[in-house]
Amino acid sequence: MKVTELTKKYDGKAVVDSVSFEIPKGKVISLIGPNGAGKSTVMGIISRLVARDAGLVDFGGKDIAKWKSKELAKRLAILTQTNNIQMKLTVRELVAFGRFPYTGGRITEEDDRIINQAISYMELQEFEDRFIDELSGGQRQRAYIAMVIAQDTEYVLLDEPTNNLDIYHATNMMKIVRRLCDELGKTVILVLHEINYAAFYSDYICAFVDGKIAKFGTVEEVMTKETLSEIYKVDFEIMTIKGKPLSIYY
Repeated sequence: MKVTELTKKYDGKAVVDSVSFEIPKGKVISLIGPNGAGKSTVMGIISRLVARDAGLVDFGGKDIAKWKSKELAKRLAILTQTNNIQMKLTVRELVAFGRFPYTGGRITEEDDRIINQAISYMELQEFEDRFIDELSGGQRQRAYIAMVIAQDTEYVLLDEPTNNLDIYHATNMMKIVRRLCDELGKTVILVLHEINYAAFYSDYICAFVDGKIAKFGTVEEVMTKETLSEIYKVDFEIMTIKGKPLSIYY
């Protein structure tokens, strides 16, 4: 996937301003930056949930806007911040939605096998007949990730997957993100506010400020006191834990 000169304006103001970058395949890429930096809007544009005003998203050799929705849904899955499903669904029924691009709602024996695998992968077997509104926040997030796994796409986009989770469940969620890449071969693109999660679990970081890319590179290239201080306008120190650069701000 390659993004070129993306622009999005609201009320005449550019919230995404001529953004260009290429997404390395089979890696975890985190989009970071302060509130209003444009990272979630960029995520929305590359997933076709937000219309761009200018620029190009090249996916599989053609403009992503020209993909048929059903075919794109077999290649790219997105989980947004708000997943308020009003229907009374069990975990299994929710996960089965991931197969819709392939089945149109008619679940086959092969689909059942994939659904079972996704539920097992997220360790949700004991909850699969529970309604999703009866689950804890962490369990519910795992159920949505299981749905994404059942969708079986090459690219997985996650907009703030740790939002509203405590530190235990947020850390487990980031471990799952890492496994999606390392064990299942997914390219994972996620928006994160917690920069130390981005540093510890990502391969690449794309940092935004005022609708523009301030820095794109490996974790080591982006996680420097100079870069972070410039992006967030506070003083940073960098330390290394388990070979990963982590930040302290003050």
